[in-house]
Amino acid sequence: MTDARAEIREFLTSRRARITPEEAGLPAYGGNRRVSGLRREEVAMLTGVSVDYYVRLERGNLAGASESVLDALARTLRLDGAERQYLFDLARNAGPVRARREKVSTDVRPAIRQVLDAMADAPAWVRNGRHDILAANRMGRALYSPVFDDPRRPVNTTRFTYLNPAAREFWRDYDQIADDAAAMLRLEAGRNPHDEGLIRLVGELSTQSEVFRQRWASRDVKYHRSGRKRLHHPVVGDLDLDYESMELPSEPGLVMNVYTAPAGSPTADALALLASWAASQEDLVSLEA
Repeated sequence: MTDARAEIREFLTSRRARITPEEAGLPAYGGNRRVSGLRREEVAMLTGVSVDYYVRLERGNLAGASESVLDALARTLRLDGAERQYLFDLARNAGPVRARREKVSTDVRPAIRQVLDAMADAPAWVRNGRHDILAANRMGRALYSPVFDDPRRPVNTTRFTYLNPAAREFWRDYDQIADDAAAMLRLEAGRNPHDEGLIRLVGELSTQSEVFRQRWASRDVKYHRSGRKRLHHPVVGDLDLDYESMELPSEPGLVMNVYTAPAGSPTADALALLASWAASQEDLVSLEA
């Protein structure tokens, strides 16, 4: 995605810039500080390394940094779980021999498709690290029909978010979705910087979307494990859905997303209506065939 040393430098610089001396428990001598957050010397002191050593780290020389140093640096910079993983991935890929991840999956096994189809009442699909939807059950295709209707292939939720005008109506919390999508892609870029498909996707989004360029430049990273997602479906209207994202141990790099709603809620009623609509659409396709 970018020069590895430059990425390390920008990430560490941006993380220390957000922490004030007061937050770090340090006295703020004088009122004229040239940096918005911690100075390099302050980060070095809090981490327990020399200033020269920290300066080398921030210049991109993470190769060879011990786990204890990286842990201490993560604590100093108050990194959350995703940021800490990103730091360790940057270090792992900073050496002269970079460990390559396995090829990113672009398909799923029949047994996983059977699991998806067995969840008849809940929208569900499987995606890879660059957010290509590889398989979905009938409810999943119905729920994300605007995403599947996008003519660009492969079906990709992040490409839809940034390049399809329909995304702003579909995602009721568009700004949050846009923030999360870029942060998740950057986390994946740390894990798998040699993924050519991911490199192409980031390049495509960077050249065609100012919104993406702004989010990407923040260097934020984030997990996507569970939460609430608010959609506006073109057929059944507003939906407030709970989601769970589950990694598939048998398929490294693949994640299954499942969406549900509390029984008796308006969203549960809307999902029942969506199921009827999805069945009618399949019947229509069968008749046309």
